[in-house]
Amino acid sequence: MADTIRFKIRRQDRPGAAPYWQEFAIAYRPEHNVVSALMAIRENPVTVGGERVAPPVWESNCMESVCGSCSMRVNGRARQACSALVDTLEQPIVLEPLSKFPVVRDLLVDRGVMFDSLRRVKAWIEIDGSWDIHTGGPRISPQEWDLNYALSRCMTCGCCMDACPQFGTDKAFIGPAPLAQVLLMNGHPTGKYLRAERLHAIMGEGGLTDCGSAQNCVRVCPKDVPLTTALAKLGRQTTAQLFKDIFGG
Repeated sequence: MADTIRFKIRRQDRPGAAPYWQEFAIAYRPEHNVVSALMAIRENPVTVGGERVAPPVWESNCMESVCGSCSMRVNGRARQACSALVDTLEQPIVLEPLSKFPVVRDLLVDRGVMFDSLRRVKAWIEIDGSWDIHTGGPRISPQEWDLNYALSRCMTCGCCMDACPQFGTDKAFIGPAPLAQVLLMNGHPTGKYLRAERLHAIMGEGGLTDCGSAQNCVRVCPKDVPLTTALAKLGRQTTAQLFKDIFGG
């Protein structure tokens, strides 16, 4: 077993600045994940060449793979740093920011475009739970509930967006995560009342038809959200909406 853990980190001092690489090594300890290893680097930010530098910047919160904030590219793959166990990774462990979002600094990116897209498609329920709790709420079939629960696991981490070849800062496509939330909200008993408005939001430029069906999104999703299933169902919903728009009903 090696007595050190080696990292190669892509750094960037500020938005728009040129990126550069630095390498670090910390003492080996079993069961490190990438976030805990970055914390160890932060305690003594000295490169393998002996230069003391500013500690790398990253974002993290829950450490339980539910908040999505620690998304980064680990050995070339978008994933959660908190669940990336060092003992399972090839060294040097290469850390990079997500490639499809503007870099704020080092491994920290601005995922604001994803949240803007969620607002565009109204990915929320206007009123929820207003019925009389003593008489019970709207009925949802077990099949609908299973799909809705799977879609609700999305933590807006951005991994699917990073893996999507149609999404990027120079492209209009809103990406798979916001699209899947359209299906989730349309499947809600109250959310369905804005169904047509949501579908119209994804029927224009940058919407569903910009998807190239690469299916990279579903491969990298850390929560196994059925993204390709969602896109297929949305295809049927938007087609039905188009006919309603043309012929009425």
